[in-house]
Amino acid sequence: MPRRRIGFWYRLAVVVLRRPLLLLTRRDWSGAEHLGTGGIIVVTNHVSHADPLTFAHFLYDNGRLPRFLAKAGLFKVFFVRSVLRGAQQIPVYRESSDAQQAYSAAVDAVRRGECVAIYPEATLTRDPDLWPMMGKTGAARIALATGAPVIPVAQWGPQDILAPYGKRPRLLPRHTVHVKAGPPVDLSEFIGRPVDAELLLRVTEKIMAAITALLEEIRGEKSPAVRFDPRRAGLPTTGNPARASRPGPEGRRSA
Repeated sequence: MPRRRIGFWYRLAVVVLRRPLLLLTRRDWSGAEHLGTGGIIVVTNHVSHADPLTFAHFLYDNGRLPRFLAKAGLFKVFFVRSVLRGAQQIPVYRESSDAQQAYSAAVDAVRRGECVAIYPEATLTRDPDLWPMMGKTGAARIALATGAPVIPVAQWGPQDILAPYGKRPRLLPRHTVHVKAGPPVDLSEFIGRPVDAELLLRVTEKIMAAITALLEEIRGEKSPAVRFDPRRAGLPTTGNPARASRPGPEGRRSA
């Protein structure tokens, strides 16, 4: 792979993290040809606090330098904040008046030809079987503003390394990390239409459906007929849902 000019902090993260990932995981990757070379929005499901590492590994080793939209709290952690800011990752101030900053930074990055990586669910899935749940509209907003391709990616396996909200990773025996990228989500039917709440929800659901279809292929299973909605289940939108009531069937909505 040719040497890329990625800056000190990005290269430091690669040096520290890539070799352990190579040693400690098996990789079943496919669909990298869809990642292209220009500005793109890459969206994926979220099953473990370990999967940003495996997702970044997939993107980096296939020629893309991801700029993640990461929760703002990480930018307050000693040393981590230096790496994130130095690597030009984008802080997200969830459910606050500062959320516009992340949107503007992401749009600018895509227009510069960069790869912006987004978790549309905005948190670990609350679905009891770890299927993608209802998504937020951030990726849809960025896609409609830039016209850039939205590349869906599904990943499965990181939850075996670190269970959702788990504290102790299970590194041995080595687990297989499955990552599959698909073709750009076809959003042509939405181009040129007034952007309102209904349109954003429809675009977001189409993005989530594309991710879910890829995950069905990886898992060899059919996803639930309706998508899990944590709000309807009375679960918090952030934080460990185990501290709230157990999700019930009322948490599912029509997909």
